[in-house]
Amino acid sequence: MLALLWNALWNDEAGQDLAEYALLIALIAIVVIAAVTLLGGNIMTVFENIAAALG
Repeated sequence: MLALLWNALWNDEAGQDLAEYALLIALIAIVVIAAVTLLGGNIMTVFENIAAALG
């Protein structure tokens, strides 16, 4: 009986897609946060130069 329950739980893939999507979203969020952190100062300088040139 316990073996049947274990096999049923082990072979159940209902939540696998949701977990994969969650991991993918987390990875994308980490990449975006890293990019904003690394490029934030450079982007600020570009906008300050544009603002100074405009007026």
